Formats: sequence, structure tokens, C-alpha cells
Amino acid sequence: VQLVESGGDSVQSGGSLRISCRASRDIVGMYCMAWFRQAPGKEREGVAFVYFGGGSTYYADSVKGRFTISLDDAKNTLYLHMDSLKPEDTAMYYCVADRPFNGYCSRPVVDFAYRGQGTQVTVSS
Repeated sequence: VQLVESGGDSVQSGGSLRISCRASRDIVGMYCMAWFRQAPGKEREGVAFVYFGGGSTYYADSVKGRFTISLDDAKNTLYLHMDSLKPEDTAMYYCVADRPFNGYCSRPVVDFAYRGQGTQVTVSS
């Protein structure tokens, strides 16, 4: 499985951005899919998660109400729509995927098996 992110950019605080992740296979509707981010000198942070098969989504408290994760199964693409961006959202954003086990996504997002190369999001004040 290959994951390719795109859409990272530099935006002003309060702005919006949508980043995308194209999968090489038809997995976005079947696998555990998520985004995590990492800023220089900081630990990786799971940002948003979706498991279409289980009908579940999850957002970190730091982005809840501002970020929305979605997927387009027909396009094998995962999205992260980000509103009300803050300078502290500045980071490299990674798309990750993992095969569910017995219908559950049991691993932490940062330990998912497949990862893209990342796309940079920079928010200036």
C-alpha cells in the first residue's frame, strides 16, 4: 500500500486548508485511516481517525470542532479539512493506514503500518 499526501501550504492564522491522501489500492473504505502530525522538537500527535467499516471517527481535543476527516472511496482518497487554523497547527502532516483486526482498529494511530511521505502545513500569525 502506498499513500501520497498533497495539499500542504502556508496559510494565515484563521484560514482553511484541505489536504489529501491518495492510496494506491482500494483501501480507504476498508482500512483504519488517520492523520497524524509532527512539529519540530515535538512528539507525534494523532489528529484524526476514521474507520468507515466500523462507522467511527475520532479527533484529538486540540483539533475538535475545527478539523474534519473524510474519505472518497471511489477515488481511494482520504481528506483532512482544516478550519480556523492556528500557528500551533504548523507541522508535517502524515496520512496513515492499518488493516483492521477482527473489525477493530487496535493500534495507536502513530503505529499504523502504512505511512505517506508527509505534507507540510505552515500557519503564520
